[in-house]
Amino acid sequence: MEVEKRLSEFVTHTGYEDLPRITAGFTKNLILGVVGTTVAGATQPDASPMVQLVREWGGKEEATIFVHGGKVPAYNAAFVNSIMARALDYEDGMPPGVHIGASVIPTAFAAAELAGGCSGKEFISAVTLGSEVTAKLALCSVFDGFDPTGIVSVIGATAAAGRIMGLSPAQMHNALALAFNRSGGSFQSNIDGVFAVTAIQGFASQNAIICAQLAQRGITGPPNFIDGIYGYLHLYGKDRFTPEDLTRDLGKTFLFHNSLCKKYPSCGCTLSGTHAVLELVKEHDFQPEDVTRVEVRQTPYCHKLVGHHFKIGDNPRVNAQFSVRYCVANAILRKASQLEHFEESSIKDPKIMELVERITIIPDPGLEEPGVECTLGSDVTIFTRGNEVYEKLVKAAPGMPENPLTDEEHLEHFQDCMNYARKPLSAENRDRVVSAVDKLEDVEDVRYVISLLI
Repeated sequence: MEVEKRLSEFVTHTGYEDLPRITAGFTKNLILGVVGTTVAGATQPDASPMVQLVREWGGKEEATIFVHGGKVPAYNAAFVNSIMARALDYEDGMPPGVHIGASVIPTAFAAAELAGGCSGKEFISAVTLGSEVTAKLALCSVFDGFDPTGIVSVIGATAAAGRIMGLSPAQMHNALALAFNRSGGSFQSNIDGVFAVTAIQGFASQNAIICAQLAQRGITGPPNFIDGIYGYLHLYGKDRFTPEDLTRDLGKTFLFHNSLCKKYPSCGCTLSGTHAVLELVKEHDFQPEDVTRVEVRQTPYCHKLVGHHFKIGDNPRVNAQFSVRYCVANAILRKASQLEHFEESSIKDPKIMELVERITIIPDPGLEEPGVECTLGSDVTIFTRGNEVYEKLVKAAPGMPENPLTDEEHLEHFQDCMNYARKPLSAENRDRVVSAVDKLEDVEDVRYVISLLI
């Protein structure tokens, strides 16, 4: 169990001073992004009922429900706040579909209240280390239809919670092992367009707090949860990875920098196609009525997730978020991709459905990069009535690690969320949140940030 021990000690012993400044800065951008999407997503149809439910559950008042206010047990605060953070699918993600921040960050906030406070430096450390555990595990996985968020984010969120709660290395070992036993989830939820997509985010966070609390009280998990005969590397790595793959350069390089921070509010597999269309519209200024046919080529992985026929079901926003046909049609029609374009009234616009019928999605293995499970590039070709043909290959949309957002763009993302929110923060609190996150190292207690989010 050497690999498990190394992972546990990495989380418990790595200090803020051990983190590269660029890594701490990236973490702060993730925190600001998730705070923004949480406020913006707080009143969505999959979030509001959860708020009411956790209030009905009641229990010890330990941690805050963001935006709505009130306190509930920490594991339920983490649950509902993570659902809010994921509701708009506008927060960070990591190929092949791991949503890290929407669990690690709300869980860390809940743990900070549970622990009676947490300094800004310690909070940055916990979020960074939890995110890195998530990323390391994700890159030693072959998910093959499992929802990566449900598989690895619960373990990373547990690491963050356990760090803030002061778990010893032995306790952390047990907490992570217990979290391994809570891993689960399927991408079928995304394809079918159901609210389970965001519920899985909440399950990961809820279980993270519970696992940390159990370990703190002496409950043990399987010590060989990584390298055992039925451990993580066997079940989710398909025996293709070794412990050395998981621990290589641990603490020296930080793989969660490979996260994408979204410029457009939809699934990561739709972003390159969306950006390609927006670039073509800008370059050639054609109108929707000019378009006779569109071909979108994607990798087979992305095609399975977002290339299916677009159909509006009970949850139109989720249907649209996970449909490259809708995202491309929307970009052609509205020459933008914004949060309001994923509301039911926009999705049901007859002009969208007319365009959708002209779009063909083609799985193309030629777009895959060798050794990469999920390549997110797209090749879009648009045919017009004037017999013009416009083509654009986008390998990395804005926000992907190869094409990262600037600090100014991260701030624009936050302001976009604030402007969209149906229960917005006051202008003063917006500014205070931005300032507090920007100088989080100097914040004595992150509960100050939480107080601004109600």
